Amino acid sequence: MSLLPHQLELLSPARDADIGIEAINHGADAVYIGGPAFGARASAGNDIRDIERLVKHAHRFNSRIFITLNTILRDDELEAARQMAWQVYEAGADALIIQDMGLLEIDLPPIQLHASTQTDIRTPEKARFLQDCGLSQIVLARELTVQQIAAVHKALGPVDAPGRANIEFFIHGALCVAYSGQCNISHAQTGRSANRGDCSQACRLPYQVTDAQGRFIAHDKHVLSMKDNNQSDNLRALIDAGVRSFKIEGRYKDMGYVKNITAHYRTLLDEIIEEREAQGRPLSRSASGRTTFTFTPDPLQNFNREFTDYFVTGRKEDIGAFDTPKNPGQAIGWVTKVGPDFVELEVSDPATVLHNGDGLCYYDLHKELVGMAINVAEPVSARSVGQWRVYPKDPMDGFRDLRKGTEINRNRDMDWVRTLEKKSSDRRIGLWAHLSETPTGFSLMLTDEDGNVGRADVQQPHQSATDAAKAEASLREQLGRFGATVFAVHDIALQLSQPWFVPASVLNALRRDAVADLEASRARNFARLLRATPVEPPAPYPEDTLSFLGNVFNHKAHDFYVRHGVKVIDAAYEAHEEEGEVSLMITKHCVRFSMSLCPKQAKGVTGVQGTIKAEPLMLINGKEKLTLRFDCKPCEMHVVGKIKRQVLNQAKDIPLTFYKARPQSAH
Repeated sequence: MSLLPHQLELLSPARDADIGIEAINHGADAVYIGGPAFGARASAGNDIRDIERLVKHAHRFNSRIFITLNTILRDDELEAARQMAWQVYEAGADALIIQDMGLLEIDLPPIQLHASTQTDIRTPEKARFLQDCGLSQIVLARELTVQQIAAVHKALGPVDAPGRANIEFFIHGALCVAYSGQCNISHAQTGRSANRGDCSQACRLPYQVTDAQGRFIAHDKHVLSMKDNNQSDNLRALIDAGVRSFKIEGRYKDMGYVKNITAHYRTLLDEIIEEREAQGRPLSRSASGRTTFTFTPDPLQNFNREFTDYFVTGRKEDIGAFDTPKNPGQAIGWVTKVGPDFVELEVSDPATVLHNGDGLCYYDLHKELVGMAINVAEPVSARSVGQWRVYPKDPMDGFRDLRKGTEINRNRDMDWVRTLEKKSSDRRIGLWAHLSETPTGFSLMLTDEDGNVGRADVQQPHQSATDAAKAEASLREQLGRFGATVFAVHDIALQLSQPWFVPASVLNALRRDAVADLEASRARNFARLLRATPVEPPAPYPEDTLSFLGNVFNHKAHDFYVRHGVKVIDAAYEAHEEEGEVSLMITKHCVRFSMSLCPKQAKGVTGVQGTIKAEPLMLINGKEKLTLRFDCKPCEMHVVGKIKRQVLNQAKDIPLTFYKARPQSAH
């Protein structure tokens, strides 16, 4: 177990080691990052030296580094994955995040294992199974409600039981419209597999939506594109439901995003920790130190498609970003004049300042978002407060439907961008200093907030001070200078027969030596996470049949499920054995519901009840056609299609054939 029952973990993403280091500096208790390969983000790999550098920085604060090894693997990739697992373990990484159960059948290092979102954990039974298989942390499907999360928490058993898994949950960032690990649209259309880190993001495209009679219901709408996840208002409910690791999405995101969103949730979680302390229900951070920021965190400043809390508090009608998958930004004012090479604006808040390099945008008459990058922004005149003239980078004739009265949004604030390009946080581990005299000099003992101790002694004659008060103040000032370290002093105790005069150079050297000893003590006392032991005999899988949605792509994964009682196992979709129409995506999002065409919505509405049926709809984008089928009992939508001929004709990686029928019994 990596977390104690009262500990909360803020888990931040990192595209590279430098972003990971800043995530730690901005308050992350753990960071997840891709290793050299197999990390479910095709272009977000990192070499071992960078992983080592990040691990070293994180461990200074008792923060953890989790490596994503969460693609499904071919048989010929298992050995390379095994070698990489050992490399990152030897580099000091704390856990592997995995999807492919074949990894549990090979010689992995004794590193802790976490279940990726790609393992599609929606039920208490699936969660309990993965815990019983030795996974120590499980990230639940984003679609679960607070009540469903609480049911999983209960099914995992007593919180202090050996091998008890932690619950991890996504609290911020882009949303996959599909249940993670249950989307094969990208592979069917392009041969690029989402399960192997190369999703083509068909869900962000515009579609025509037609009904069974071919009538248009929606025109050029991004009906599979979700708003971005934001659980800022639900953290207390999630904690009470049993979530202990709070995960921010974004391994493709830039440094500014990771700094800002990590700082935002660090601030919120720290408030809750203090609040619960006052209520006598103590919680704590899972890593060390307190973080301060040079800016006020604001999620609206980063790229977002507007926000939703998705299904956590129940089904909502406004979870989709149907008009645009781009960042619409924040409304700041209106156009007052359109010139030959400029636009004049009136801002709604006179305090709003526009800057050279800002990004503005507006919706045209077709509700398409039009971007406007600004070269120069200047006040219209010294007397006109809130009136701005901006000179766009691009020619004016390209800005369709731009006219007086058009509302303008800002989706990039250069002042904000520049703030986050500089040092923007300070993370410090609290300590207590104790200076005492020895027969031949002085001894300094430093005790940090985790109970680690560092000591240093110096030989120095005891020299009486001419001004006792001034000498004591000088001792405290010199000993309290921890600015260049990761420590901040809470209190300095002086155990002296009198306030001696000690030269500043001696005190500085004494403090430096004690800090070095404390750092060494922290490193010695850092405990690696332990791998959980699977239960014996092997826990039975909740089902005895696995369709292609089980994502079994190698024989070791096949062996794993056989060992856990599965009788019929289909190969993963990537094995190209499913040539007909299948559910390429399963999603809790329902296009009918979002368009008020759901039979359940019509229930009880006079004149409407019984007239709306959950008939299939069609999605059309160019030559691509997909069928939407509605499974109303579990309230799910299936996006149905079949694999393209040219994808089938691509050179198969390695053909896989598993038995599809139940083996005949001997009698």
